[in-house]
Amino acid sequence: MNRSFKTIAVSELGLVRDGNEDAALVSPRLIAVADGMGGHAGGEVASKIAITSVKELSTVLSDPALDAESREDLLLNISFSIDHEIAEVANSDRALQGMGTTLTALHLNGAQVELLHIGDSRCYQWNGKRLIQLSYDHTVMQELLDQGRLTPDEVINHPQRSLLTQALIGDSGIDPILHLFEVKVGDHFLLCSDGLSSVLSDFEITNILKRAESTEVVKELVAAVHEKGAPDNITILWSEVVEDAAVSPIELLGAARS
Repeated sequence: MNRSFKTIAVSELGLVRDGNEDAALVSPRLIAVADGMGGHAGGEVASKIAITSVKELSTVLSDPALDAESREDLLLNISFSIDHEIAEVANSDRALQGMGTTLTALHLNGAQVELLHIGDSRCYQWNGKRLIQLSYDHTVMQELLDQGRLTPDEVINHPQRSLLTQALIGDSGIDPILHLFEVKVGDHFLLCSDGLSSVLSDFEITNILKRAESTEVVKELVAAVHEKGAPDNITILWSEVVEDAAVSPIELLGAARS
């Protein structure tokens, strides 16, 4: 069953930041978003490390001889490899200490996708009617929501809404889990940094997906974020599951391009 992602992607500064700490990967069967942190230089370095590592993994995962268990192990272990490299680079340069990144990667394998997720960059599935968040925000706010101590409305403007409980920061304190979901041809996935999801609500995103042509979705989402001031970098991957046709090239975006 040969299927691949047909992806439209963008990674841009937004209207306030002077550097892009987001990075992303687009490839036929593996897509990923990383949102760096730790200051301009540090954030760019950390997200680039994450996406470069995922890019290298994409070649290995495409080997048809690889069994399912080995593939899942490779996907999980890439997070530890990234965390270790971030620690090594930060320890060699004091200016980069404290840097880190989120990572949300989605691998297409026939009738399934495998989701690796650390941090608050999101992965949504769109079936033409409903927007379903597949990833879980590793944030203090999400934990407080789960405990019933905050309401969704209280989170929107909370000063600590972006405080992460898990991230790749070189301290080995991660607990990655691989989630598997059934998919079919025509399903769409939206991967994004919080430059989108912290500005537009799921309701607002859903309305855009309902009214926009698929080829215009990314442009419409970026425009809507700009209307609200675009305070952070914006990275969006809009991917459709298609039967294999022409194999699209691997593309790096944002900080991973430098």
